[in-house]
Amino acid sequence: MRGRDTAASGALVVFWSSGFIGAELGTTYAPADTLLAWRYVVVGVLLIAALWLRGIRPDRATVQRQAGLGLLCQAGFLGLIVTGVGLGVPPGTAALMAAMQPLVVASLAGPVLGELVSWRQWCALGAGLGGVALVVGGDLGAATAPLWAYALPVGGMLALSAGTLLGRRWRAPETLLESLALQSLVAGVVFVTVATARAELTPPMSVGFWSSVVWVVFLSSFGGYGAYLLVLRRSGATRVSTLLYLTPPTTMLWAWAMFGDRVTWLGVLGLVVCAVSVTVVLRADTSLVSDAPPQVPKPGRVHLLLADQRKRRAVRGRGGRDGDDRAGDGR
Repeated sequence: MRGRDTAASGALVVFWSSGFIGAELGTTYAPADTLLAWRYVVVGVLLIAALWLRGIRPDRATVQRQAGLGLLCQAGFLGLIVTGVGLGVPPGTAALMAAMQPLVVASLAGPVLGELVSWRQWCALGAGLGGVALVVGGDLGAATAPLWAYALPVGGMLALSAGTLLGRRWRAPETLLESLALQSLVAGVVFVTVATARAELTPPMSVGFWSSVVWVVFLSSFGGYGAYLLVLRRSGATRVSTLLYLTPPTTMLWAWAMFGDRVTWLGVLGLVVCAVSVTVVLRADTSLVSDAPPQVPKPGRVHLLLADQRKRRAVRGRGGRDGDDRAGDGR
């Protein structure tokens, strides 16, 4: 079990990071709205076909539940962040805002889910945010975005946080395939509608664009969101959110390998800080996930004495009633 959880966590970090690389590849050929729309058209068609072939027919409650999660975790998260960047918010600033998600989830995991976060984990989560700031520090310069545009990446971060908490709290019985298919279908409707309204739905007929679509479909959607749902179900909201701290430094390494982007010493330091912080959070003494039933406290000495007294009164009461019954029989 532990080996599978580790593999799923590693897959989440790598495949989630692939989405940023895919966006860099795809937006070279078309606007972001076009890439998102066709990404989710292809994902939706493939996954709905898989459901049909397997004879899976989701009921209304399942569709409603997964539609809500899809609006939050996929359409809300991606759409708001991409729109913010398109309006001029620096990518590094948007990434830093998105990196606040583990802190938001950890703050609410206790009252909403019963997942306790120790002081050591809080310190590590704060340090992890600092590590992300070091990684994306080169993109935190001046921007041309209007002030209100900065609310969009924050809104995307809050949407993913809400979807993460709801997904864990509901503990939906649907299979991973059902969840991913329905969420992607709803997100696809949103992105196609937006692209159509902006007259950006028509895709370019180029190998580069469709190669990018294949990249984000299989690596980012099937791999990234599939691993996200798997880790969320198996390990909890705090763990899946904490692992996202590793995606900015992983993306930095991918960009260096694929595009020749410069890796700074601050970026390397941020990578180390993120890695150490995530390790501390995941290895902390306090359990990140509480799937076990609550423990019933053992009765103390006072409770035992009170129970013994009640038992003696009950015995005396029965004895008195028996004596009265015998006296009545004698009469």
